[in-house]
Amino acid sequence: MKGLEVFIMPTLSDRVGTFTDSVIRRMTRICNKYGAINLSQGFPNWEPPVEMTDSLAKAAHTGPHQYAITFGAKNFREAICAKQSKAIGRSIDPETEIVITCGSTEAMMAAMMTICNPGDKVMVFSPFYENYGADSILSGASPIYIPLVPPTYDYDIKLIEDGFKQGAKAIVICNPSNPCGKVFTEKELTEIGALAVKYDAFIITDEVYEHIVFDPYKHVYASGLPGLFDHVITCNSLSKTYSITGWRLGYLIGPAYVVDGARKVHDFLTVGAAAPLQEAAVHAFELPPEYYDALKAKYTGLRNRFLEGLDEAGLKHNIPQGSYFVMVDISDFLALDQFKGWTDLEFCEWVIKNIGVAAVPGSSFFREPINNLIRFHFARTPDVLEEAIKRLRKMGDLLK
Repeated sequence: MKGLEVFIMPTLSDRVGTFTDSVIRRMTRICNKYGAINLSQGFPNWEPPVEMTDSLAKAAHTGPHQYAITFGAKNFREAICAKQSKAIGRSIDPETEIVITCGSTEAMMAAMMTICNPGDKVMVFSPFYENYGADSILSGASPIYIPLVPPTYDYDIKLIEDGFKQGAKAIVICNPSNPCGKVFTEKELTEIGALAVKYDAFIITDEVYEHIVFDPYKHVYASGLPGLFDHVITCNSLSKTYSITGWRLGYLIGPAYVVDGARKVHDFLTVGAAAPLQEAAVHAFELPPEYYDALKAKYTGLRNRFLEGLDEAGLKHNIPQGSYFVMVDISDFLALDQFKGWTDLEFCEWVIKNIGVAAVPGSSFFREPINNLIRFHFARTPDVLEEAIKRLRKMGDLLK
């Protein structure tokens, strides 16, 4: 038509069409809309240690308020390295082997972008924390998914070697695992490490749940195993251990030449983590060993009660070895006429609206077409957890 202008919008990059927004965070938004109990996005509902909050209050008045050194305030780096050196049995140099990041999320992204060229491959276990696949794609790499097979979440070591034979630059290991709660054993990490050495590749570990491990399982630091430090890039944060997910303080530890590259990536991603928060968080590393014992006992009690509650509600579930997540099998629900043909996402939305508890659809964690699992977390005070269990009993009543 004469005089009618046609506007064509510029196109976006191809990469942003290959993954969705975070389903975990989306479930929180839906949860908030309906006033449900949030057992979807994993963060605790209690306060951090008072030593840290008191220090934060002081920092608010006295600073520092300007940029810290880009790769992390010196005292903060030294405090982390002192703690982690003891954990792995090797001295970590705070000047060359660590970079402070805005959460472990940035640490993982920095690790991927440091070691990957466009077209490289990275192995990711499936199920996986949803960021890993997107991180691989954003760094220009192609993910190779290695199945962790429910309900025990074991893997086939031959598939990992096949991935390295295909040229994978690294394998990502979340230990303990989000979402399935698997704790990798020393034997497993050693055999994966041997392949990384054989094929001159890396292990990238995400160890944010290092202190949330349930007996008889033990957390093993891959970087502390014989001959592996130069092949391991450790991503970690203070979020879960000290209940400060909103502070966004993380770090990457690795061999000096890797950290040198990661510092460059970090510098142009975020410049640096918040200076006053780094100052306040130094006091986390002054906490006595009893703090970590109490944390483990607290989460052990919450896990045991939540699993009992799921049993009371008649819900089938795995038994997490670590982290604060539980995978629940909803196959029996999807077989009911009311839910036939539904996806796990549709079911989770129904549970939020009608039961008042939020979960995450398992399909957001699996590369495989798995639609029968949903993830709950139990990082909630006992009163909130009891109310969630009470509501989930109503859900279980549908199966009677």
